[in-house]
Amino acid sequence: MAVLIIGDVPGQTREGYESMIAALGSAMKEAPGFVMHTAYPVEDGWRVVEVWASARDAGQFFATFVHPNLPPGIRPKRSVQELHTLVSV
Repeated sequence: MAVLIIGDVPGQTREGYESMIAALGSAMKEAPGFVMHTAYPVEDGWRVVEVWASARDAGQFFATFVHPNLPPGIRPKRSVQELHTLVSV
């Protein structure tokens, strides 16, 4: 079942986010189950929103690629919501 992942990243900066997406964007596009990624600044940091084919796919990518590359002190608060409907192109 497709899932929506929301990651609130307190303390993250535009530069920090752009560095992460530059390093991981290609791997994300090729990752099993990846559907989409978007992000935007919020009051205390950055918010990342992704859709994955399954929570397992999302978790595997996070554990393998994101977590090991997080800057010191940056720890996303992630939530996972199973989706009822997903319409894509």
